[in-house]
Amino acid sequence: MRHGKKINHLGRTAPHRKAMLSNMACSLIEHKRINTTVAKAKALRVYVEPILTKAKEDTTHNRRIVFSYLQSKEAVTELFRTVAPKIAERNGGYTRIIKTGFRPGDAADTALIELVDFNEIYNPNEAEKKTTRRSRRSTAKKETAPVAETAEAKVEETPAAETSTEEKTEE
Repeated sequence: MRHGKKINHLGRTAPHRKAMLSNMACSLIEHKRINTTVAKAKALRVYVEPILTKAKEDTTHNRRIVFSYLQSKEAVTELFRTVAPKIAERNGGYTRIIKTGFRPGDAADTALIELVDFNEIYNPNEAEKKTTRRSRRSTAKKETAPVAETAEAKVEETPAAETSTEEKTEE
């Protein structure tokens, strides 16, 4: 009987399971979504969500704790630079598991696990960000207009300089 045994061993020894979950967590952080089996996705969610919670506060201690789980400098920097600011206001539920059917070779139940805030389709906040970008572009066009005027002024000055050199050569 398996009473009180909450961890899914995934048919692996403890060090193999730890290494596999660490590698999957690094891939999830770097690529924002990965395809795997449903059992591995559920195990990965339990593994990675506390890491994402730690990353919300950028301290040396938290970086060292996260590095002890991930063992990848690139994944840790990506997590603290890009992922953590996006999930800062979220209280939990950083990942989403979407079942995608069955694998042809062995009929294993497959799933897509992704970071919730990095999905453009389901994220309603993306439309608000696009409107702010439009306002920035309109101000950028206003700034470029004076630059064009100064360029025209320089063009007008250039022929004057050439005529002065021509007059000197005629004398």
